[in-house]
Amino acid sequence: MNVLILGRGKTGSLVAEVARQRRHNIQVVGSSENAGTAALTPDKLRAIDVAIDFTVPTCVLAHMEACVRANKNMVVGTTGWHGELDHIRKLVEEHGTGLIYAANFSIGVNIFLEAARAAAAALRHDYTGQIFERHHAHKKDAPSGTAIALQQVMRDAGKDVKKEDLEIVSFREGDVVGMHEVVLESSADRIYLCHDAKSRQGFAEGAVRAAEWIAGKKGFYEFKDVWREL
Repeated sequence: MNVLILGRGKTGSLVAEVARQRRHNIQVVGSSENAGTAALTPDKLRAIDVAIDFTVPTCVLAHMEACVRANKNMVVGTTGWHGELDHIRKLVEEHGTGLIYAANFSIGVNIFLEAARAAAAALRHDYTGQIFERHHAHKKDAPSGTAIALQQVMRDAGKDVKKEDLEIVSFREGDVVGMHEVVLESSADRIYLCHDAKSRQGFAEGAVRAAEWIAGKKGFYEFKDVWREL
């Protein structure tokens, strides 16, 4: 495939490396070349099969709108835009394109989400819960998209969970790749779940595999719903 990588940061650069290893043709565009979505015109996207976005919340919405209007499929790993989900879903459906998004494309994190969904039953049995997330000092958003997704999954599964339950506590320190912890506590015991990313490799591999999956498809998808198909 011809793949456009949006973002020259650590994760975007690793996505490009993984995609090359999987024998895709890669073009990488950074913020300086893409001011005002200058690199995302229909003419410049003509030969692209899938665009993969690992940029920042302030520009990802414009990137999605430009790619969808150019009828190009997308993989979106950037977070901080999920308040516009309905708008982007409608745009994708109107243009007959395909888009897959995730707070985290790591297979391990998605298995962790499944474990947390099961553990959320404790919230109906006098357990209280908290979510802790740690990332590197330069991460733009807090709490992380993964922590928000974790909170939502557990609240949905727990049913009748009070709004104040599952508070997210965020830490930004050093070069931490990403650690997410769930602590469920009762007077009798404590349940502890943790996912600790040792590198960004899992994020990058999942994103490239998502790009392979979405190529040629139409529709609006969340990675947590399709990762088993990979």
